[in-house]
Amino acid sequence: MSDLSLTLQPIGRIHTPYQEKFSVPRQPNLVQDGTGMVELIFPYNVPETVRGLEQFSHLWLIFQFDKIPQGKWQPTVRPPRLGGNQRVGVFASRSTHRPNPLGLSKVELRKIECGHGKVLLHLGSVDLVNGTPIFDIKPYIAYADSEPNAMSGFAQEKPTALLQVRFSPIAQTAVQKIEKFQPHFQRFIIEVLQQDPRPAYQQGQISDRIYGVNLWNYNVRFWIRENGVVEVVEIENVAKKPVNLQAYII
Repeated sequence: MSDLSLTLQPIGRIHTPYQEKFSVPRQPNLVQDGTGMVELIFPYNVPETVRGLEQFSHLWLIFQFDKIPQGKWQPTVRPPRLGGNQRVGVFASRSTHRPNPLGLSKVELRKIECGHGKVLLHLGSVDLVNGTPIFDIKPYIAYADSEPNAMSGFAQEKPTALLQVRFSPIAQTAVQKIEKFQPHFQRFIIEVLQQDPRPAYQQGQISDRIYGVNLWNYNVRFWIRENGVVEVVEIENVAKKPVNLQAYII
């Protein structure tokens, strides 16, 4: 048999607020303020590579699950939408643990920015860790890619919010200061946490454990209380200074 192996090189990387896998929404469009930006790298960072792309409102991103240990895939996985208790085949899921660590994500294209040796694609809501390698970009074509009557198995409907999010007085004061230069940061935190980022087998459980998610340069610390309530107890600026989030991604 001939060698069918393929070596891929990234064409760019994505900048997102999600500094770790734990904080990433399980699908795009669940967190409206969790936007991203693809920055093309040499030799693809020239305007010619995106000529005509402004005519499309959405894109497909082909990317690498670079935070996942390679070679540890299994033929069956436990999807979070099934509570982490039922197994399905790896190819019947969007699990990160795959024979080849490749992912596919549909994202909104909001703006293309070219200049000073950079090509930047400003995107809507994304579901990727900051710095994820991008291997290819393809335009979303509605008549071919959209199937309104498609069957989506155990993920037919958009997931509902699992938790209510509250802020301690300390956390509320912190988020109010941040929102002076970054609007909607509190809404961003709420939409991330209400999906319950914990592993599926922990969802629905009450715990005294303090969790943390890293969003931009902030460590948002929270714990799960009774009656489906998550309380944000503290927001720590790990950069130790105010951050202009829009400038940070560029």
